Amino acid sequence: MTDFAFVLGLGDDALIAAQRLGEWSSRAPTMEEDIALANIALDQLGVARLLLTYAGELEGKGRDEDDLAYLRDEREFTNVHLVELDNGDFAVTMAKLLFLSAYQKPLYDALADSPDDRLAGIAGKARKESAYHLDHSAQWTIRLGDGTEESHRRMQTAVDQLWPYTYELFESFDVRPQWTSFVEEVLARATLDRPTDSRAPTGGRRGVHTEAFSYLIGEMQVLHRAHPGARW
Repeated sequence: MTDFAFVLGLGDDALIAAQRLGEWSSRAPTMEEDIALANIALDQLGVARLLLTYAGELEGKGRDEDDLAYLRDEREFTNVHLVELDNGDFAVTMAKLLFLSAYQKPLYDALADSPDDRLAGIAGKARKESAYHLDHSAQWTIRLGDGTEESHRRMQTAVDQLWPYTYELFESFDVRPQWTSFVEEVLARATLDRPTDSRAPTGGRRGVHTEAFSYLIGEMQVLHRAHPGARW
């Protein structure tokens, strides 16, 4: 039987990634990129809805996707730290998206063959979108890393800053070999150095989050909590 906690964690990853990416609306470097990031955010949100709906059914307590998204407290969310970190500059956002999508793509590829037909169907949809997210973030990483001196510096700083948070991705489903192979190839093409292994912040899957998460969840839930039970 598919594990509730596993599906919930994947749903939370996608939900919080969508929230962060949505913050770029009207703020991206170009109009085209504004639309691209909004579409990626919507992709993540769509998968989050499917996963959270399924998680609610597995839990068996009558909670639906909205209950799980808007009526849980901070410690009840089980997303990894990587997705909740502040967007930072554009280089940071692209590094986050690269690391996340390089994990989600092989994850969904594997789950598409799951004996759980429901989970396999969700993964089959999600892996097509993840392929685009991965290509988009890889192209930007290469463009910035192998660009000007300033863009290279910013991209390297972003990679160094986020690298420790990538280890937590593989706690519930280990696709590290596929992730490492793709990411290292992108970094090489971008003339970026692979960071050395260091401390690995963890705890997100257990409900222990960064300070940035409390502000994010407050903004995400404010309308629903201000008007409980409202129907539009």
